[in-house]
Amino acid sequence: MRLLLSLFVCIIALALYKPEYMLTSFPQLSKYIRPIATNSVTKFLKKTNTMSTTAHSTTFRGLPVIPPNDPLTTTTPRKVQKSFLAVEQSEGAGARVRRSIGTPKLRNFSPFLMLDHFAIPPGAGFPDHPHRGQETITYLLSGAVDHEDFAGNKGTIETGDLQFMTAGKGIVHAEMPRQNADGSPNVGMQLWVDLPKELKYCEPRYRDLRASEIPEAKADDGKITVKVISGRSYGVDSLKELAYTPVWLLDFTVKPGGHVKQAVPKGWNTFAYTLSGTTIFTSDGVSRPIEQYHNVVFEKEGDSIEAAVEEGAKGESRFILVSGLPLDQPIVQYGPFVVNSRDEVMQAMMDFQTHSNGFERAYNWESEIGKTMEH
Repeated sequence: MRLLLSLFVCIIALALYKPEYMLTSFPQLSKYIRPIATNSVTKFLKKTNTMSTTAHSTTFRGLPVIPPNDPLTTTTPRKVQKSFLAVEQSEGAGARVRRSIGTPKLRNFSPFLMLDHFAIPPGAGFPDHPHRGQETITYLLSGAVDHEDFAGNKGTIETGDLQFMTAGKGIVHAEMPRQNADGSPNVGMQLWVDLPKELKYCEPRYRDLRASEIPEAKADDGKITVKVISGRSYGVDSLKELAYTPVWLLDFTVKPGGHVKQAVPKGWNTFAYTLSGTTIFTSDGVSRPIEQYHNVVFEKEGDSIEAAVEEGAKGESRFILVSGLPLDQPIVQYGPFVVNSRDEVMQAMMDFQTHSNGFERAYNWESEIGKTMEH
């Protein structure tokens, strides 16, 4: 027993101080420990004054997704800070992803930790794996994905549905695709969002949002359609409180000749991910056409995003616009564990290995859907 404990401590030490030797692929533990100190404003937290101070609270309802005190305006469009192609890579067991956030090109973008545009073919998926300290938002663009966790939660999201999962103090789950009759992959987006440090050890939970529940906004004589998943667009508010950390998530489809003017909360970090077509983002008379599969990062100064599709374009464009409240806290991420210090990383690894402090139900647990993985 002492030998095993000594070996485990050595592995933790190696992970912390020589992370290049550790395994790289999700859901295995990741290659890097990345301490990140954020320097974002905390005005929103102070104004709302609703943050729970109890780490294990189960009644916290989240901060308001629409800031109650700052008016939303569109007078000062934000400039594009940078844009880059999300390169396709392998992930999990047979899945393909285009990762943009959580790469060398975009880190330290609180509260966002990772963004994957995934395609899961038949026989692939994300079998049993742990999480601690963050939320995941999964938006399915086509197909269906089953999920199952060690607490007995099971379910399926289908085309246009979303799942908001709060890992909190610990969860082990599996995410596996349905087998489509035509053999086509299941495609979607998964965004990892940091939790405020006061909620790192909250109870895990799920929130599903069905496609039929998402309100839509129309603008510019029908040339603009917005699925208001979270936040506000053209006077239409989202319906549900879905995540603890405030995040706006808007799905835009813009026809040729359409011109978007979308307010975003002041001081929040904002990006767009282009799913199809060519979208022109404009500020101060400077226009930048962006092709599909690019992440577009906006500067923090300004109150809105302006985007358009040329009148003579061959087709419409589609992009996801995401804005989130930055958190003033350090981030130490080791694979699926997102905490605030190196000591907490070591504790998370120990808790997972010893089935304690949130991972008790992981002992001898295996998901049923994970057993369907083809080898």
